[in-house]
Amino acid sequence: MKHVIALDVGGTGMKAALVGADGTLLHEARRATGRERGPDAVVESVLAFAADLRAYGQEHLGESALAAGVAVPGIVDGENGIAVYAANLGWRDVPMRLLLGERLGGVPVALGHDVRTGGLAEGRIGAGKGADRFLFVPLGTGIAGAIGIAGTIEAGTHGYAGEIGHIVIRPDGPDCPCGQRGCLETLASAGAVSRAWAAASGDPEADAADCAKAVESGDPKAVAVWLNAVDALAAGLVTALTLLDPRTLIIGGGLAEAGETLFTPLRAAVEERVTFQRLPHIVPAALGDTAGCLGAGLLAWDLLSTEVSA
Repeated sequence: MKHVIALDVGGTGMKAALVGADGTLLHEARRATGRERGPDAVVESVLAFAADLRAYGQEHLGESALAAGVAVPGIVDGENGIAVYAANLGWRDVPMRLLLGERLGGVPVALGHDVRTGGLAEGRIGAGKGADRFLFVPLGTGIAGAIGIAGTIEAGTHGYAGEIGHIVIRPDGPDCPCGQRGCLETLASAGAVSRAWAAASGDPEADAADCAKAVESGDPKAVAVWLNAVDALAAGLVTALTLLDPRTLIIGGGLAEAGETLFTPLRAAVEERVTFQRLPHIVPAALGDTAGCLGAGLLAWDLLSTEVSA
């Protein structure tokens, strides 16, 4: 059965699949990155995982994968197939496409940024299906974004498009690792909510999910923390929709798992801030933590269709 290899490399774990031409997941697997062993070991883990997936396809599906797609975090040069830098993995300038191609017997390999790859899947087969313009914003440890235009994701000239987490919302706000102060992700990410709620509750182990539960039970301290984050998020999103005018705004990541505890006040806060702008549909992501893997599969199939048409 014809298939491609799809790999989504995260900070601590990797999700992978063999994906059929119609998007069916024919086989799924997960594995640790082993980042505690250093960046070279992480790269080897990725290559070995891909090789094992290829072998599984040969044995169980009757043929080798036709191509591979891999989504990685950090700065990515997809055009040249280089994983430029990832702080949480420690690697720099890894020629991932070349290395994977060699390990997989010369099959074509597509490399993508994890958030943009997840956005590709959400746009084509998830919450943004049918929308010609969308913005995908996952709220995790940090905040990033994927700009969807007519079934593709806009990467920008240098691959930095969509970095909504580094829009400055409050210039006197917390320091951000990027060097600025008051960036959106320092105020409205799941990581930011976790830090704020741990401080407000006095429980250093408390996280954003705990804060959401406390909001639902009516805890005034939790409500204050939550609404502060929602207000900052709305400010960042209105800036983005002013620039991009998307039809659909897809919110994902850990914070979105709070459901209407997030979406009800967020929709109201965005609506309150807009003036001349048109309100997009604000919807939760549909694919969960499989988005990156599904997107990697789409990248691989896209690569094959491009080669055929060429």
